[in-house]
Amino acid sequence: MRNLDLIKITNYLKKKTRELDAPIWGELAERLEKSNNKLCAVNISQINRYTENGDTVTIPGKVLGSGILDHKVSVAAFSFSKGAKQRIESVGGECIPLFKIVDKNPKGKNLKIIE
Repeated sequence: MRNLDLIKITNYLKKKTRELDAPIWGELAERLEKSNNKLCAVNISQINRYTENGDTVTIPGKVLGSGILDHKVSVAAFSFSKGAKQRIESVGGECIPLFKIVDKNPKGKNLKIIE
């Protein structure tokens, strides 16, 4: 059975794609619609490698706590491990649920997707 939260977020993102004419939300919805065992898992080390101070990234899956983050970054994801959340917040970053990033950045400007 599919995770009901996952279904809700994908439907919400599809709706916002149409309402806001912002294709990035549809792209995230498509990536989230993969079966649960194929959702991506991204480590803190990957986020550190592909971002710069002040970036905002979206993860269509779960953020895991392996690695070091040495700069402030805002991360929007389906879920976060406890360790990942601690590492992001310890450098002044922010952990954002995917549905809330749409309110913060309706057009999805300057967002990076990391898988």
